[in-house]
Amino acid sequence: MIRRVSLPWNADVGDGLVSGDIGGPAIGRVRFLAVSDEHERALDFERNREMVGTVDAVLGCGDLEPDYLSFLADAFRAPLLYVRGNHDRSLNWAATSEKLPEPLAGRCQTIGGVTLVGLSWPGGDRATHAIRDEQAAWRQAFPLAVTRRRQQPLIILSHVPPRGLGDTPEDHYHRGFAAYEWLSRRLKPALWLHGHTSLAAVREWRVTSGNTEFVNVTGAVVVEVGVRGPPETTIGATQGEMA
Repeated sequence: MIRRVSLPWNADVGDGLVSGDIGGPAIGRVRFLAVSDEHERALDFERNREMVGTVDAVLGCGDLEPDYLSFLADAFRAPLLYVRGNHDRSLNWAATSEKLPEPLAGRCQTIGGVTLVGLSWPGGDRATHAIRDEQAAWRQAFPLAVTRRRQQPLIILSHVPPRGLGDTPEDHYHRGFAAYEWLSRRLKPALWLHGHTSLAAVREWRVTSGNTEFVNVTGAVVVEVGVRGPPETTIGATQGEMA
């Protein structure tokens, strides 16, 4: 199913701001389509895409083919922001990714007043097999903690989740990074979107810690910012065209 999450207005700071947007500009309703790891077959059908509606950007959290990301960006006529996953490597990936923009790795971008920061799989991308490198994750986290401290991002994109927040700790390769968990406590984003963790390996695809909600977007999730609505709904079927 195509899942949906809503990030409502924060009544404590007034209707001009959303939770996590500390001192930021007023924003209206902003919608994203977040995808990761698995091809969501419901999006192959135009009728399902019409039911999803207009999105302000497509957000890729890793391990999806460049052609698929380009298809979604073209189909929704929206900019593409993405981070690279552990499988986004090899000569074939590099060749087919030429049509993509640069990944949102270690930098931020603002869409409709919403600031997003990206964290690709840490470490080098030359090896055929991606090595899990905790020290490389710390090298990502420290600069972001310093440079983004005063202007906190509302949403963080990563491929790997933070340690203990949507990961599978018994599986070393799919264990979250401690550096990301530390970064989440430093920056306190309203939303952290990730992939890498199989939905079949966890009980919940959403985990809350402090003021941050961590969402596993494997497949596809519609993210609505600045709306009041139910915390979880589904939009489309995983296979076949919706009736």
